[in-house]
Amino acid sequence: MFIVIVIATVLTYILPAGEYERVEKEGRTVVDPTTFEFVESSPVGLLEMFNSIHLGMIEGAPIILFVFMFGGALGIMQATGALDSFIKFVSIRFGRKEKLFIPLMVFIFASLGTLIGSAEDSLVYIVIIVPMTIALGFDALTGFAIVMLGTLATGFATGITNPFNVGVAQSIAELPIYSGMGLRIAIFAVYFIVTVLYIYFHAMKVKKNPELGEYGKYGRQTKTTPDKNFKISIRHRIALFVLLLSFIVLIYGVIKFGWYISEIGGLFLFSGIIMGIIGGLSANKIANGFISGARDMVQGALIIGVAYAIVVIVTNGGLLDTILYYSASLVEQFPPAINAIGMFIIQLFLNFIVPSGSGQAGLTLPIMTPLADLIGVTRQTAVLAFQLGDGISNMVFPTSGVLLAGLALAGISYTKWIKWVLPFLLIQVTVAVIFLIIAQSIQYGPF
Repeated sequence: MFIVIVIATVLTYILPAGEYERVEKEGRTVVDPTTFEFVESSPVGLLEMFNSIHLGMIEGAPIILFVFMFGGALGIMQATGALDSFIKFVSIRFGRKEKLFIPLMVFIFASLGTLIGSAEDSLVYIVIIVPMTIALGFDALTGFAIVMLGTLATGFATGITNPFNVGVAQSIAELPIYSGMGLRIAIFAVYFIVTVLYIYFHAMKVKKNPELGEYGKYGRQTKTTPDKNFKISIRHRIALFVLLLSFIVLIYGVIKFGWYISEIGGLFLFSGIIMGIIGGLSANKIANGFISGARDMVQGALIIGVAYAIVVIVTNGGLLDTILYYSASLVEQFPPAINAIGMFIIQLFLNFIVPSGSGQAGLTLPIMTPLADLIGVTRQTAVLAFQLGDGISNMVFPTSGVLLAGLALAGISYTKWIKWVLPFLLIQVTVAVIFLIIAQSIQYGPF
C-alpha cells in the first residue's frame, strides 16, 4: 500500500491534472461528463505525501470508527460463548447424518459470513470440524472447505448484510445501506448450492476410496468422542435469540427508517452488551470483549485509512478526474454489462495487493463510483462487482491471512488446496459474471 502511495505521488509530477464539475442529483454527488478540462498541475511534495496518511485517516474516520464499533460488538458476542455453543451443538447433533451435516454446517458458516462478516473468527472452528469430518470417513479438505468456502466464498462474497464489504462500499458509493438485498440473497442461494454440491461430491468420493483423501496433520485414524449429552444453556439460547432479533430490527430499520452506519453500529453495540449481560459476563469482561473485538479490526481499519490516503493524493494532485476521463474514454464504446465484468476482474486481482474488504472498498470505490456514472453502470452493480471480486479471491490468494492461517491449522499445503479449489473458483467466477450481466440488465439500484 505504501508503494502505491509513492507511485501515486510520483504520477502527480508526470500526468496532467484534470477536473470535472460535480453536481448534486437526488441527494448524491455525480460527475457532469461534459465538463472535463485540463488544469494546472499541483504535484504532491514529500512531506505532503506523508501528511496524506493522516488526512486519509480523517477522511475515512466514519467508516474506520464503524469498523471498530462493529468489531467490538462482535468481540462481546464471542466472549459470551453463545456462537461456539451453537456450532458445537449442531455439529454433535447432526454429525452422523451425512446428508444433512455438510449442507447444514456450510449454511451456518455462510450465514455468519454474509450477515456479520465473519472471517478471522471462523478459524477457531477448523479444529472442531476437521477432526469430525475425518472421523465420519471424509478427509481434512472436507472439513476445511466447509468452514472456509462456507464463510468466505459463499458468505463474505455475497454480503447480504456484511458490514465490512457491502456496508463500507455502499457508504462510499452514497447508496442506502444494505439496499439491493434481494439480488444478493439470490446470489447467496446459488453460491450455497454450488458450494454444498462441490464439497459433497468430494466427500462421497473420499468415503468410497479413502486413498483419495487429504488428511492434513490429523491422519486417517482420527477419532472424536463428542459429548452426545451436550446442550445449549438457557443463557446461550436467549443470547442467540437476541442476536437473531437484532438482525430483524436491522432489516426493519434500514428499510423503514433509512438507518445508516451510525444506527447500525449502535444497534449491534447495544445487542452485544445485552448478550453479554444475558451470558453472565461482568462489566469488565464485556469491556474486555469489546476491546478484543476492536483489536482484531486494527489491521483492516488502518488499511482503510491508508487507502483513503491514496485517494487524497490523487485528488490533491488533480489526478482523480484525469484517471476517470481516460478510463471512461477507453471503455465507453463497450456495453455497460461488459464494463461491469471488467470492474469485477479488476477487483478480483486487486485483492492480491489489498486483502482487506474494507480497505479495498476505500481504495477503489472513490474511483469506481464516478466511473460507473460515466460509463452507464449503476453504482449498485459497481458495488456488487467489488464484493464478488473481493470475496471470491479471498480463498485463493496467498496474501489472504485467513486462508493461510486456516491451512496451517488443518495441516493442508497451499499447493494441494489450490489444485482442489481451482475448478470451484472457475464456477464461482462464471456465476458472478452471469449475475453481473443480470444486474446491469435490470439496472440494479436504486441507482
